[in-house]
Amino acid sequence: MDERQSRVGENEAVFRAVNERIEALNEAFAVVTDTFEVVCECGDSECVEQISITKDGYEHVRSDATLFIVAPGHEAPDLEDIIEEHDEYSVVRKRPGLTQRVAEETDPRQPRRSAD
Repeated sequence: MDERQSRVGENEAVFRAVNERIEALNEAFAVVTDTFEVVCECGDSECVEQISITKDGYEHVRSDATLFIVAPGHEAPDLEDIIEEHDEYSVVRKRPGLTQRVAEETDPRQPRRSAD
């Protein structure tokens, strides 16, 4: 189970990092449409489903390192809880354990701690 949890956590972290990198481009389009596209942040490394989300919705999810944006049905019920459901996406929170630690340690918005 630890290997799966680690793989799922790392896959989700990659998709979150991709979404952070394309945020600037999305912001330009959000001025016109009020929404932008992100990729599903589920643990499936082959998933490339796109999700429309508002800037405020995106920032809400990014305010907590344990939250992720996933397409409906892409949840991992054994590793996370659905805390919000919207038409095009759900917001999930990592449960305590390995996937939560991976989520917190790979959050691109948190400063990195130096190794002492």
